[in-house]
Amino acid sequence: MQIPASEDKIPVVDSASSPQGSAECLCFSDGRRKVDYVLVFHPRRHGSVRSPTSTSISQDRLSIVSNGNFPPAVDPDAAAERGGGIQAGEAANVGEVFMELGVEGLKEPTEPADHEMHLIRQEFEANLLEAGLEIERDKEFKTHGPSFTRLHAPWPVLCREAEFLKIKVPTKTSYELKEEKGFGSSMIKVWKKLKQPFQPKVPHQEHDRNKVLSHCFSRDKLHLYNITSKDTFFDNATRGRIVYEILRRTVCVRTCQTIGISSLIANGVYDSAFPLHDGDYKVIGHIEEKSDRQVLHEEWARYSAFYKYQPIDLVRKYFGEKIGLYFAWLGVYTQLLIPASIVGIIVFGYGVATVDTNIPSQEMCDESLNFTMCPLCDGACDFWHLSTACGTARASHLFDNPATVFFAIFMSLWAVLFLEHWKRRQISLSFSWDLTGIEDDEEHPRPRYETILLQKRQRKQKQKKKKKKKNETVIEKLTWKDRLPGYFINVSSILFMFGLTFSAVFGVIIYRITVSALMAMSPDPETKSNVRVTVTATAVIINLVVILILDEIYGAVALWLTELEIPKTETNFEERLILKAFLLKFMNAYAPIFYVAFFKGRFAGRPGNYVYVFNGYRMEECAPGGCLIELCIQLSIIMLGKQLIQNNIFEIGIPKLKKLVRAIKDKGSAETEIEDERPPKQWNLDYALAPFEGLTPEYMEMIIQFGFVSLFVASFPLAPLFALLNNVIEIRLDAKKFVTELRRPVAVRAKDIGIWYNILSGMGKFSVIINAFVISFTSDFIPRLVYQYMFSQTGTMHGFIDHTLSYFNVSNFKPGAAPHNSQHGDITFCRYKDYREPPWSQDAYTFSKQYWCVLAARLAFVILFQNLVMSLSLVVAWVIPDVPKTIVEQLKREKKLLVDLFLKEEKEKFQLIQSLFTKEATKHPGGQVVQPSQAAPLPGRYSTLPPGATQTGDGGGSRVRCRAASFSQFSRKFPPSPRNENENSRHTAV
Repeated sequence: MQIPASEDKIPVVDSASSPQGSAECLCFSDGRRKVDYVLVFHPRRHGSVRSPTSTSISQDRLSIVSNGNFPPAVDPDAAAERGGGIQAGEAANVGEVFMELGVEGLKEPTEPADHEMHLIRQEFEANLLEAGLEIERDKEFKTHGPSFTRLHAPWPVLCREAEFLKIKVPTKTSYELKEEKGFGSSMIKVWKKLKQPFQPKVPHQEHDRNKVLSHCFSRDKLHLYNITSKDTFFDNATRGRIVYEILRRTVCVRTCQTIGISSLIANGVYDSAFPLHDGDYKVIGHIEEKSDRQVLHEEWARYSAFYKYQPIDLVRKYFGEKIGLYFAWLGVYTQLLIPASIVGIIVFGYGVATVDTNIPSQEMCDESLNFTMCPLCDGACDFWHLSTACGTARASHLFDNPATVFFAIFMSLWAVLFLEHWKRRQISLSFSWDLTGIEDDEEHPRPRYETILLQKRQRKQKQKKKKKKKNETVIEKLTWKDRLPGYFINVSSILFMFGLTFSAVFGVIIYRITVSALMAMSPDPETKSNVRVTVTATAVIINLVVILILDEIYGAVALWLTELEIPKTETNFEERLILKAFLLKFMNAYAPIFYVAFFKGRFAGRPGNYVYVFNGYRMEECAPGGCLIELCIQLSIIMLGKQLIQNNIFEIGIPKLKKLVRAIKDKGSAETEIEDERPPKQWNLDYALAPFEGLTPEYMEMIIQFGFVSLFVASFPLAPLFALLNNVIEIRLDAKKFVTELRRPVAVRAKDIGIWYNILSGMGKFSVIINAFVISFTSDFIPRLVYQYMFSQTGTMHGFIDHTLSYFNVSNFKPGAAPHNSQHGDITFCRYKDYREPPWSQDAYTFSKQYWCVLAARLAFVILFQNLVMSLSLVVAWVIPDVPKTIVEQLKREKKLLVDLFLKEEKEKFQLIQSLFTKEATKHPGGQVVQPSQAAPLPGRYSTLPPGATQTGDGGGSRVRCRAASFSQFSRKFPPSPRNENENSRHTAV
């Protein structure tokens, strides 16, 4: 694309010479126009950006800077087309400077790729000027470090884009919310007083009963809006979003791709693009003059504010709805963990209080019963007494007691209650944030999608030239055939990752088996006595390390696999990435826990017929107290270790390390320009921050934690408590990261949390099944019930341990499996935990009647538990409506008020037209007088502008048209003229 000569000359502004160019100033060099967005690129060469082969005159001059101001020497028509002129006082501060693209005698020519990037930037920024934006760059041409292009959206552009984007803005009309009366009102007042110490001190926070009516912005209805100042009517987040919409749809033909700043960043034309923070986050000067960023830092992003509620409305105002919804969801989740933690503590306390009265534990600890157990390994292991496992049995009761069943049911209903409460909260936020009725923004194709599509078109064109065919259709999109290789690699890679996860789990199993056998062969009696504790602790730590390493690998792999699928839009890309990352990380985090809960000890066999793996090692068995205590240890260490390590090392340490590396890199380039050192501008400070990379890692961490809290909570009632303590810190950690360590993200509009809600809902339903199986098959709850009501002679738990232990004749050991050096004398029978027939029975070692009774009871409990919880969940969902009644009433009331407002406006417009026609008739007494009743009917509820209202006199008479609330009436800077109207229409077409 050839840039016209008129577009080639763009003025240069030395912002450093302006006194307002300080670190606190977020404006252009004139100190008035806000910097709404910043584009950053790194110059590759000093002085010349001209290719040796380029001789075009229009390319010999490259504009370095534009701020939309033009000196008097510039053609006024050209200045008007760029969105504004300068005042007489400002002309002296603006100098027009041009840099030649080629310098004679330069020994080191610029690479053609660098020259092409300069031309692309030239074209792109010229198109931004055409779209109405104003641009400013510093005059000096940097040899090191980033160069900044600052963008400003003037008032007409903001109005135009706000109307396109259907941004809701406050009107002058407000109404009073209905106040509850009676007992409910007094309870609300008491609750507000109780919450007062926990409320953040946010200025201008609305606590009154008045709500301002909002409506989609329209340039024809400016008189309806509460416009006190054009500079502050649209806040900084909205201005940044408007400029981003222009950037992402601006055409740049030279890139051979259709649209957008994202394509230019992907191709290396620009390094990054971002809106600016509202100054420094540290409070300097008067506290009353704090910016939104400073308020957020003081009242939200500090660990000392952990007890306060989040200022969600201010978070949404500063960061946008998408980030606001994330922190609102995290706050609701953390609040509802409080009752779950309290109930979990009560359940755990019940286990502690009843551990001394638990009959099965007492029987296991009773040495007089003298249960001689079969060896734990072949040859080297000796017979042992069950009373030596007393500690394990007592610890198991803390988590395996009748209260555990109640807690599992409670947590399943809690998950449903959490989702229902969040739906109501989400709808309330949508109403208060004016998100009701908004449409999804149009999405443009991703840069990679456009690149692949371009390559496909080029291949088709080559084939067309070879075959000399004509009238070929233009390729508009990629088909499933183009994505087929990516799908194939996706499926095979995900299966490979699953295999890698299972291999890691199996490797830890082999470690446990071999280390247990080696420690059992040790001559040291102390080592032998601590075999189970040592092996369990070390194996869980190894599992934790493997999970943390694979977590990082799987995150990168999920991103790579999603790129191979070539999704068209960012939303599609994000959803596919989330599903892959969640699937891989879910398997990685829970595979070791699933093994302990449902597979460990199930396939070990029995004495005389054990199942062996490599080199004759026996499959491991559960502890005498059952596998639930091991599941508890596994879950607690993985959950706590994952939270502590990821929060303290990954989320705090790694960003600080990256920041240190960036500082070291920038230090080398800064030393060369130390003599020209000035106070850093806000764009320099923001560029030094880490880029915002999306909310997926934040959500993923909390979703995995939600799985720990809900899926296996029957084995670890304290999981909600540890999750609560983690989340109290996590909220402040994330807040501090967003306020102080990340560049300001674009304020993206969103109505909900998207696909994450579906994942949460699926995990909530899955948790019901998992908890049912944990209680039924992993704990001893069902065997105890079956024994007490079917096999106990006294109807109590006395004799339960003897009932669960089967007999084995030691003479039936395989050769070499019996203890070599037994210290227990002549033993004929040993015991093992299982329901099998004794050796003196005709069906020796087969499953007994008790086994089938317990199995039937377990399956029946799973069905009963699942149906009971599902039924209660449906009742909870039915009782709690998705949309609060107050919101429904307020929506109806707002709709009625808007209708009345527009009808009133239409009535005033018709009355104005009537008065104008009456005045016109009195000015021409010789002509036909049009009575008011004939000119326009009295405006009623359904009246519209009549055709006769635009005509006077005879058919050949002149037309009279009245423009009510036109844009020019509200702008002194842009008087109505034919050229300005043409300009506005051209901008609208963009």
